[in-house]
Amino acid sequence: MSLLPRLLGICVVVCACSPALVLAGQSDTDHVAAIRQLAARSDVRQALDLIPGLESDAEADLIELTEIAAPPFQESARASRFAEMLEGAGLSDVSIDEVGNVLARRRGTRTGETVAIVAHLDTVFPAGTDVTVRRRNGRLYAPGIGDDTRGLVLLLNVARALERGGVRTRADILFVGSVGEEGLGDLRGVRHLLRRGGPRVDQFIAIDGGSDSRVVNQALGSRRYRVTVTGPGGHSWGDFGLPNPVHALGRAIYYFDEAAAVIVKAEPAASYNVGRLGGGTSVNAVPHESWAEIDIRSIDPVQVDRIESALREAMTRALDQQNRARARGDVLRTAFELIGDRPSGTVAAQTPLVQRALAVTRMLGFAPQLGAASTDANVPIAQGLPAVTLGRGGSGGGAHALNEWWAPHDAHIAVQRALLVLVASAGVAD
Repeated sequence: MSLLPRLLGICVVVCACSPALVLAGQSDTDHVAAIRQLAARSDVRQALDLIPGLESDAEADLIELTEIAAPPFQESARASRFAEMLEGAGLSDVSIDEVGNVLARRRGTRTGETVAIVAHLDTVFPAGTDVTVRRRNGRLYAPGIGDDTRGLVLLLNVARALERGGVRTRADILFVGSVGEEGLGDLRGVRHLLRRGGPRVDQFIAIDGGSDSRVVNQALGSRRYRVTVTGPGGHSWGDFGLPNPVHALGRAIYYFDEAAAVIVKAEPAASYNVGRLGGGTSVNAVPHESWAEIDIRSIDPVQVDRIESALREAMTRALDQQNRARARGDVLRTAFELIGDRPSGTVAAQTPLVQRALAVTRMLGFAPQLGAASTDANVPIAQGLPAVTLGRGGSGGGAHALNEWWAPHDAHIAVQRALLVLVASAGVAD
């Protein structure tokens, strides 16, 4: 059965009753009509109808890419293979830039505007992690298989469908496999892509997350610190009484948790996390150093500032107490190192890119929801560019965990959704 009749039938029902856009104060009639007209074109319809078949062959790509480890700052092997896959999908203008981003430009019929569609190459897992894919009960298990390796496969299938369907766009389309989205990568790939003097990008579509109904138009900002406490250090017996950096840091984390828990109960939504701890040389040595890495998040930079203030006050309080209690030795000192700073911001719901994404979501039978997330789209949103994040498709769980899994349940829908939003944004050529 062709996709088009189903899309148009869904639209008649959903457009009449779904409240999501009404609640957002938007009228999407014009956008739905434009998407319906776009989907009726023979070339676009052919591309859409090809996608389920492409998905049946996509598992091999997903397994191959997943099993090429890609820790932050070590994405080069996966980048090289992904570049080859993009060429195999029919894209001829493929390159890897100075920081390791894979770029594949599909030329439009007019020079000028460019729409970027981006998935990230890196995973959160350190070098040495076993990334072998295992199959169990219809699911594929491996670290990073969903986040965001499946996003890379979605880009491949969008490119294949456009090429095989013969869809030509007015604007250029830039397919991007970005580096440094996770952890201490701090969005370095997209920061480089959107630098002054970099390639022109007018609209930005990130592929991340798993929802087929969510349209992310809010950038969830984050600030990340490594807090280090230093002291003289010594023998656990002979130098007992020296101030202990680990004791001080543990006390500071307790105070921070108490204060920050109160802040996050107030709007706007915020979170905090002490993610890593380290320091010391031996069980029988007073440490000369201890450290912690802390993540603070909110769509509101004021909330981030409040939690950061709570962190600094907790550190000051704990160090004062430890220093006063010491029997001898120099005082403890603390240092804050900013190791990540993801900007926040919002793309207005009335923005055409957001409206197109919501309209396509409705046509596919979902009640669209606007949302917030921390993705590659944070950078363009903070720069004032139209940007959204769409889901990678299928079903999954355990993101950022060693037991992460993904299953191909209706995975083609996300590819169709991304293709329609992308082509509607780039403009189809006559």
